[in-house]
Amino acid sequence: MTDANAPQDDDQTSGDMLGAADPQDAAVKDPSDWATGDEPITAAQTSYLDTLAREAGEQLPADMTKAEASQHIDRLQSETGRGDAD
Repeated sequence: MTDANAPQDDDQTSGDMLGAADPQDAAVKDPSDWATGDEPITAAQTSYLDTLAREAGEQLPADMTKAEASQHIDRLQSETGRGDAD
């Protein structure tokens, strides 16, 4: 007798994988792949982007998406030296 709630290996036919091959990459996901990337920019992103843009001498539109904001944050962190020291 099989458990109806147990996962079935034969149900996975797409070949898609979950998890990261390298644990260091586990937290890194392209913003264009985010499920909520099309939602409006968050208050925290707005505040941080305002700081970064001022430091970089740039102006950015305030009506961007979360994904767009993330991409600007990454770019401006590199330009201002506020990014991670990898």
